[in-house]
Amino acid sequence: MSVYYKPDRNPHWNYGGGRFRLSRSKIGLYMECPRCFYVDNKLGTARPPGFPFNLNSAVDALFKKEFDIHRAGKTAHPLMEKYGVDAVPFQHPKIDEWRENFKGIDYLHPATGFTVSGAVDDVWVKPSGELIIVDYKSTSKDEKIEALDQAWHDGYKRQMETYQWLFRRNGFTVSDTGYFVYANASKDKEAFDAKLEFEVTLVPHAGNDAWVEPTLLAIKACLDSDAIPDAADDCDYCRYRDIVQKKLVMQEKRAR
Repeated sequence: MSVYYKPDRNPHWNYGGGRFRLSRSKIGLYMECPRCFYVDNKLGTARPPGFPFNLNSAVDALFKKEFDIHRAGKTAHPLMEKYGVDAVPFQHPKIDEWRENFKGIDYLHPATGFTVSGAVDDVWVKPSGELIIVDYKSTSKDEKIEALDQAWHDGYKRQMETYQWLFRRNGFTVSDTGYFVYANASKDKEAFDAKLEFEVTLVPHAGNDAWVEPTLLAIKACLDSDAIPDAADDCDYCRYRDIVQKKLVMQEKRAR
């Protein structure tokens, strides 16, 4: 049996169980493919996990340390000054909890009974007290990262908008504009020399969380139904399952 993949989750963590939480990533999974979401959260079998991006995690950890220095000093990070963002990293007793995976900031949604949660990368605050939601990203592309204009960036945008929604539901005033702190590793150096050099850019996103409420209601209806929802047209996981199942059935018929 694989030590990395356990196909049967403890029922307490499934929908209806005492520990079920609707995380930001689960909302994203529903938007990506309702069938995979249903199999995961209602039937208790998640997609096989991918390998962790340890390099990305290292960049995130270093960003957090760097911004925490300015948080403690109540000073603006040079990146904020470079892009004209009048803010400093937000000091709050729960900032570490908000940034911790499997904890994060949460909200009990009255209409569905869901505890909705998400772990944010950072929060900045303007002099007016308005909060700015911040997400760290890292990649390695030839072009400078100045905009999130690809179709697959929609998931990043919904991620930020979910965080904005969560902070608003916790009573905070939140700016519609959030920022992605993007670290882009250079590949044009003559040699590796045991180090990577990054170009860091600040990419704004004008968020709109109006989709969150109707999506939560749709998720509730999905989970309360015994009908398995349709797969997304572009879901590779569902396509793989369907094709393999058909081939296995055909092979069993041949073997009889």
